[in-house]
Amino acid sequence: MLICILDGNKITNKETLHNTLAGSLQLPDWYGRNLDALYDCLTDIQEEAEIRLLHEEALEDYLGCYANAFRKAVYSACLENPRIHFIINHKN
Repeated sequence: MLICILDGNKITNKETLHNTLAGSLQLPDWYGRNLDALYDCLTDIQEEAEIRLLHEEALEDYLGCYANAFRKAVYSACLENPRIHFIINHKN
């Protein structure tokens, strides 16, 4: 299983978010580091993958409305690909 831990206290910009996702989930070299490309990659993943978000409020503070768009993209990918699991830890 691929596991990606996103700590909202450490994800201070979009670049860090996408770099963390790309490294942890072993996304392909063509990954465009944007939400459309993320959705495409997540729906193509052939093994179980877990994305765990810690400190959601901090992520929103750093990324603003992009944090909400990120969550929506991942939730949509989860609906399309049952191998993707998105967990938000509300108490850290």
